[in-house]
Amino acid sequence: MEVSIMKKKWMYYAACGLALLGLTACSSDNASGENASDNGGSDSLVIYSPNSEGLIGATIPAFEEKYGIKVELIQAGTGELFKKLESEKEAPVADVIFGGSYTQYATHGELFENYVSPENENVIKEYQNTTGYSTPYTLDGSVLIVNPDLTKGMNIEGYSDLIKPEIKGKIATADPANSSSAFAQLTNMLQAEGGYTDEKAWTYVKDLFTLIDGKIGSSSSGVYKAVADGEMAVGLSYEDPAVKLLNDGANVKVVYPKEGTVFLPASAAIIKNAKNKENAKKFIDFIISQDVQDTLGTTTTNRPVRKNAKTSENMKPIEQIKTLTEDYDYVIKNKSDIVKKYNEIFTDIQSKQ
Repeated sequence: MEVSIMKKKWMYYAACGLALLGLTACSSDNASGENASDNGGSDSLVIYSPNSEGLIGATIPAFEEKYGIKVELIQAGTGELFKKLESEKEAPVADVIFGGSYTQYATHGELFENYVSPENENVIKEYQNTTGYSTPYTLDGSVLIVNPDLTKGMNIEGYSDLIKPEIKGKIATADPANSSSAFAQLTNMLQAEGGYTDEKAWTYVKDLFTLIDGKIGSSSSGVYKAVADGEMAVGLSYEDPAVKLLNDGANVKVVYPKEGTVFLPASAAIIKNAKNKENAKKFIDFIISQDVQDTLGTTTTNRPVRKNAKTSENMKPIEQIKTLTEDYDYVIKNKSDIVKKYNEIFTDIQSKQ
């Protein structure tokens, strides 16, 4: 079956109103004075990306305008793109992959060029490039999305506050066995309650899913929509869409668990033997630069990774949030065991209903 892929040429976003970062302009003149001769003789860059239109629009047009480099963007799902990179490794088409989780990069290191940006030292320490090839540029955290009308009189500040009989059947979640955001919530709560192998933590999972009462959603989007629509009181969700709902005026609250929030990075990397390697380095530097990180934090719902980057009113500054660090290597190695244990607990709960 052929992979379905969207292919776009981003020229310069002709509309003057898209003057992101103050770097795009109505003219295609190169405002920075840099040209093809500064780019190793090339004025092209091929990017594979699973990212949203909002994130793409906040980065690629401004990059083109700043450097006079024409980007050919090929969009598809993360899994599809990594399979494509694997199939093309002897004759790479892309120069950069822009998007995807730590797991995907950590398990495909042979596909990438070693490159650590000079900007790396300005990234929050926990999210710096430590692999030598994958550069985090945004973070997404596990949050609780709460409907204030359906939780009146309840003080919901974290995971422990969900163990309330009055909200049985009113807690929304997707399936941790099939949804990446729901699995992230599972590992977040395990860390928060004692650790991935701690029996007390797994007892918490059992208590919580007893209250979830078998109401497992088919998608992560259904979780936050159900809370915003007043169908569910609380959802186990992630920051990006929850903050977007707040920005759009939805009647919800975003709660960062008092026990601690795990933020997982989205990364980018240069493809091994990329044809436009110097331009690819410029792009990696660009996406973690001060201007771009400030723009992501203030005009999108993607949390920046740079120290002291600006964020919007509805995106709580990371220094005000208690954070936990995922043991990425442990979770990658033991994911099937974690999912298996969750499935055993869920099946046992269902058998007793």
